[in-house]
Amino acid sequence: MAESHPLVQLARRAIETYVRQGKQIKPPAELTPEMQQRAGVFVSIHKHGQLRGCIGTIQPTCPNVAEEVIHNAIAAATRDPRFYPIRPEELPDLEIHVDVLTEPEPIESEAELDPKRYGLIVQSLTHPYKRGLLLPDLEGIDTVEKQVYWTRVHKAGITDPDEPVQMYRFEVIRYT
Repeated sequence: MAESHPLVQLARRAIETYVRQGKQIKPPAELTPEMQQRAGVFVSIHKHGQLRGCIGTIQPTCPNVAEEVIHNAIAAATRDPRFYPIRPEELPDLEIHVDVLTEPEPIESEAELDPKRYGLIVQSLTHPYKRGLLLPDLEGIDTVEKQVYWTRVHKAGITDPDEPVQMYRFEVIRYT
């Protein structure tokens, strides 16, 4: 098995330490260039090819990506409301991906989307707390129509097709 990227190693160490000991690790003393920047980060956890947890931040909430990864890795492992918290016996079976987001940019139309390249944020203009995000290049999301529908309805909870929304696109650097 090829060695994973330092951001993925950091996420794994954060998850394993928290699941086994209930402790949050500190960032490495020496931060790689990717760890020094500020950005939104999503940590996705899979077990036997199935999603097991995914939590992230659209905008940075921590001083650097290293701390963002640690925070979101623990949250993905223990606080994703779709799943029960990860147990110690599951740790060897986990695949972890870290997505570092670019700054979201507003778009005017669906023509500016490509579900393989861009992630999507949909936010209601009537109810701004209704906001959803879908990462790019997800299995089963192969058209712009599916991407918009899943983000709007399943992620943001905007079921009224006439409710006005603002859409934003972003790219990710995906680390495995």
